[in-house]
Amino acid sequence: MIDIEDIRKDFPILSRTINGKPLSYLDNGATTHKPRQVIDSIVSFYSRSYSNIHRGVHLLSREATDLHEDARETVREFINAESREEIVFTSGTTESINLLAYSFGERFVDEEDEIIITGMEHHANIVPWQRLCERKKAVLRVIPIDDKGNLMLERLPELITEKTRLISVTHVSNVLGVLNPVDKIIEIAHQNSIPVMLDAAQSVQHLPVDVRKLGCDFLAFSAHKMYGPTGIGVLYGREKYLESLPPFITGGGMIESVNLRKSEYEDPPLKFEAGTGHLAGAVGLAAAIDYINEIGIETIREHEEKLLGALEEELKAPGDVTIYAEGAPKHGAVSFNIEGIHHYDAGMILDRLGVAVRTGAHCAEPLMKHLDITGTIRASVGLYNSIDDIDRLLAGIRETCRMMKV
Repeated sequence: MIDIEDIRKDFPILSRTINGKPLSYLDNGATTHKPRQVIDSIVSFYSRSYSNIHRGVHLLSREATDLHEDARETVREFINAESREEIVFTSGTTESINLLAYSFGERFVDEEDEIIITGMEHHANIVPWQRLCERKKAVLRVIPIDDKGNLMLERLPELITEKTRLISVTHVSNVLGVLNPVDKIIEIAHQNSIPVMLDAAQSVQHLPVDVRKLGCDFLAFSAHKMYGPTGIGVLYGREKYLESLPPFITGGGMIESVNLRKSEYEDPPLKFEAGTGHLAGAVGLAAAIDYINEIGIETIREHEEKLLGALEEELKAPGDVTIYAEGAPKHGAVSFNIEGIHHYDAGMILDRLGVAVRTGAHCAEPLMKHLDITGTIRASVGLYNSIDDIDRLLAGIRETCRMMKV
């Protein structure tokens, strides 16, 4: 069981008041706050061990390199990758997917080949594939969703053809909070010798993710959504694929040798890490993972599921609230709308009451169009949220209805 009071003491920003009200931060799907342990790890790195990595023979460079590679090992263990060479540091999920779309596309995608995504993807898992298809004259195909927001998995076999080169899907929807049946998607894909990429930006902080158990070929996530710093993320890729893919960005740090006619690249993961990356970010990411591990990811999942279950149950009561993917097990988020009240207006009133939620399309416009709405109110929880936060949100919704429905 999580001791919420002790946990909240680790997060300096949660002591703030908003408009004289206690802060109930329920926008964790957009970004999470940082515990002192993460902040201190970054300050320590800059204060004691900062230098560039993989190049210097002096002590600071060696220390910085060791911390960076220790962080890579921490990530490897966290997702149970087979080797640290399968862990590529990027600026976040968006760059990870763009890297894969470019490099995989250059190596494996030709004219009239096909990429499959779903109808509930974040824009970061749509637009890079659209660009790939434009560049290569390939075709983007979509697994549809039903009116309740559930993935219509029965349609996948008919979408797969001999020209399907990759399936890229969200693990947990950033809007609906639903866990997609990725195990079945991977099974069907592999029966047809098709690799699978998982967008895990909304899953690794909420539930255990084991890439070997899942069997996925690629996986991406961001530190800032799991209590780490911004500007650092991960692309996991099976070693056999990373070895065959061309680099996305070239420059210093990823070169084995250069002459004026031809260059030879380092082996993965360095082949994909040109230039000086967010070194302190990697240290902060490792500290965030250590923090999660100390609490226990299963403990976090149970805690958050109780909060979301209580919220959804109470939201049903008024009768004028539409919950999207109602009844489906949720991880991290619940999206809803209040009849007759624009989501933006509701968000503004809730903010005046100290409750931070996200409103709008959540970078998922195709999903919004499918649901025939312009946006939702999304409440997304983290390990530091309590039932008091849920109660304040519900009280804020009642006050919003009182103000807007006079």
